[in-house]
Amino acid sequence: MSDTANLIKINTDVHYIEEQSDEYQQRFVFSYTITIENNCEKTLQLMSRSWLITDANGAKVTVEGDGVVGQQPILQSGQRYRYTSGSVIKTPIGTMEGYYTFKDLQDNYYKVEIPMFSLAIPNILN
Repeated sequence: MSDTANLIKINTDVHYIEEQSDEYQQRFVFSYTITIENNCEKTLQLMSRSWLITDANGAKVTVEGDGVVGQQPILQSGQRYRYTSGSVIKTPIGTMEGYYTFKDLQDNYYKVEIPMFSLAIPNILN
C-alpha cells in the first residue's frame, strides 16, 4: 500500500447536536462533515474507512466499512468530495481518528490517515 498523505487533504468540521443528546442518558451526539481533496495527479476511488472513536472514559469503538455514507466516490485530480455523518459517545468530550483506503485506476491501494479531531460540546474546553 502506497502513501499519498501529502496529496490527499482532509478537513473536518464538527457540530454538537444538543437536541438529540441527553446528558442523563450519557448520550452525546455529534455530526461531522469531512472534505476530501485529491491533490495528486491520479484519479482515486475511496474504497473503505476505518475509524477509532474514543470517549473521555477511554472507551474505544472501531468502525470499519466500505466507502462512506453508502458511497465509494471517485475523485479526479483536483476534485473534492464532502459528506456528513455522525457519532454518538457517552461523554461530552471524545476524539475520532482513522484512515481511508483509496485505489487508483491501476488497482494500486493507498492508505490515507485521517488526523485526530475532537468531539466536544461547545465551550467545554475553555
